[in-house]
Amino acid sequence: MDRHTPLPKISLPVSGMSCASCVGRVSHALEAVPGVAGVQVNLASEMAEVTGTAALPALDAALRKAGYGLREQVIELQVTGMSCASCTSRVERALAAVPGVLAVAVNLASERATLQVLAGTTLESLEVALDRAGYGVSSGTAEARFPREALELALAGLLAAPFLVGMLGMGLGQDWMPGGWWQLALATPLQFVLGARFYRGALGALRARTGNMDLLVALGTSAAYALSVWQWLGGHHHLYFEGSALVIFFVLLGKHLESRAKHATAGAIRALLDLKPRTAMRLDAGAEREVPAALLKLQDLVVIRPGERVPADGVVTEGEAGLDESALTGESEAVAKSPGAALSTGTVVLDGRLIMRVTAVGEETVLARVAALVSAAQASRAPIQKLVDRISAIFVPVVIGIALLSFLGWLSAGAGAEVALMHAVAVLVIACPCALGLATPAAIMAGTGAAARAGILVRDAEAIERAAGITLVAFDKTGTLTEGKPILAALHESEPGALRLAAGLQAGSEHPLARAVLVAHGAPPPPVSAFRALPGRGVEGEVEGRRLSLGSPRLLIESGAAPNPVLTAAAVAESAQGRTLAWLVERGRVLALLAFEDAVKPHSAQAVATLKAMGLRVVVLSGDSPAAAGALGARLGLAEIEAGLLPADKSARITAWRDAGERVAMVGDGVNDAPALAAADLGIAMGTGTDAAIAAAGVTLLRGDPALVPQALELMRRTRGKIRQNLFWAFAYNAAGLPLAAFGGLSPALAGAAMAASSVSVLGNALLLARWRPPGSAREEAK
Repeated sequence: MDRHTPLPKISLPVSGMSCASCVGRVSHALEAVPGVAGVQVNLASEMAEVTGTAALPALDAALRKAGYGLREQVIELQVTGMSCASCTSRVERALAAVPGVLAVAVNLASERATLQVLAGTTLESLEVALDRAGYGVSSGTAEARFPREALELALAGLLAAPFLVGMLGMGLGQDWMPGGWWQLALATPLQFVLGARFYRGALGALRARTGNMDLLVALGTSAAYALSVWQWLGGHHHLYFEGSALVIFFVLLGKHLESRAKHATAGAIRALLDLKPRTAMRLDAGAEREVPAALLKLQDLVVIRPGERVPADGVVTEGEAGLDESALTGESEAVAKSPGAALSTGTVVLDGRLIMRVTAVGEETVLARVAALVSAAQASRAPIQKLVDRISAIFVPVVIGIALLSFLGWLSAGAGAEVALMHAVAVLVIACPCALGLATPAAIMAGTGAAARAGILVRDAEAIERAAGITLVAFDKTGTLTEGKPILAALHESEPGALRLAAGLQAGSEHPLARAVLVAHGAPPPPVSAFRALPGRGVEGEVEGRRLSLGSPRLLIESGAAPNPVLTAAAVAESAQGRTLAWLVERGRVLALLAFEDAVKPHSAQAVATLKAMGLRVVVLSGDSPAAAGALGARLGLAEIEAGLLPADKSARITAWRDAGERVAMVGDGVNDAPALAAADLGIAMGTGTDAAIAAAGVTLLRGDPALVPQALELMRRTRGKIRQNLFWAFAYNAAGLPLAAFGGLSPALAGAAMAASSVSVLGNALLLARWRPPGSAREEAK
């Protein structure tokens, strides 16, 4: 760069700065990045202006390493003008070049670009970048475009109909083709009015120095039209207007059907967003008042009557009712709600009247978060898409080269220029980069949409790829295969008052066993001090001046407590019934044995049987004693039980299985399961579980039903199968169609029809996933 040329500057919105010393640390962090010539940091505006040639990702990484970050936002754009696989990469490159853009993902099937950008990045800058690349941004919905597209298609059909009748007549040995003047009058508006979209797309591609489907159609139909005009002006009777006219009609027909199919694949998100009601009945000073649901605030009281949808997330304060949650979680049966129960936006009150207190609105509701997860999954790209992108980048130039070779080959073989040109036109219009571009995203959108309707949230396309190869499914026990609501089934004491001491030790804990102890005690517990949690083993602390520990048999061994023959015998008997044991110990002396019982979920046995029928190995990983875990295994028909495990042990087991060649899916719901979920090839979290478990998982089940596990794996297998089917047919279609057209096997009109059919067939195949029903699901059983 010339020394007189000013260096570029970029303004970074920095998060995490709180004082003057932060300014110095941010400055030093940014100045250390190669390419940075100068840094100015403003604490008041929380902005850093960087001068130099350093790349944005390097600046972002430097700030994160220093303990700061960039304020970011997500922008979604509905992009117009994309026609094939190569368009997605061009749109991504154009948007990624805009200052402030951190990441871009473009989905051809939904025609949507999702951008992660710095706060303050303007829509205008993004629109300008798209315009320069030959694309645009639409503010309207797909439904709004359908009437216009349908009208254009109807007009194209009317203008093309005489040519179609003429071609049928040729097959019957009849001359039904209109005269030259009529052909010119019919073909011209088709070519330059209804077909103007192809010229606009082609010009945009040429400005970007690349190619797309519009360029192929524009070249092919223009050549056929120009040759026909030349022939007509020369007085020849054999014209080729039908070639250009029918190609444009068939491509418009294909694009219209394609738009409707794309719209159908995105139906899952629209269905979710449509669940939210527009109005709500708010209680203001005891009086009911109808207000827009968007105006509800936290702590508002809302009345919900039978047949009405819940307008926000909340907690029932008054009343009892049954709710239909099927649209959100896939649960087919009514769910009883009473005071203290949580309500989710969009669910329907079937009977009874409820009053709820609002706990979440807008983007913080479960419904909004589910819709956001589905949207993110549908925008994600499968690993195999990288191969498709590389092929698409060279596809159009290769097709033009094949068309040129076909033209020259027919000329050298002695065919006339007209015949050679028609074969070259057929090559141009039969090539279908659209089918390649739609093969993967259409299947992902349809598959993730079907999953969402069943209460299964897939994080991204990579999770689909991983799920399809799973060979072993490992289940956590408590809260996953069991209800996670244990009760204290038996208490064996060596001295009175042990339950009070245990309750004091567990005060404030959220562990299911702790809640069971507190419920059994039924009175305010004594205070605890010097409390310490012992992950995977239990807890310890001081209650009423006594140093106590409460936990698993492993903790009992570590404490070195002297054996109590009576309690040891009781432990054997309780374990034989599959109960979970906890020991209360004081300085080497056993005070009590607590035995907990946790009911097995209704569909646990069915889930295990279905997974085995799918050819999968099923294992339970549990922190319980071998006897208790073995009793559960016997009830579920499972022989492989790993008991007495700490959280780290579970992760180690999964790592060992993976090293041995297994592809492992881990199913869990608690904080203790998060490491194992992260260690597995695929983590599956129960939506009733903790945020830590859900964050570590690639798949989230919106209800705590183990039967959803085989359903999720089955659907993701089918989705990957559709991706592969679509890619096979897209490649096979082009591999067969291009030589057939080059060697004279297809007319331009038939080539155009075949090209349109290829895209529609790929989308139609993907949409078959919408007909999927969970095998062995409760919904099917109800039918």
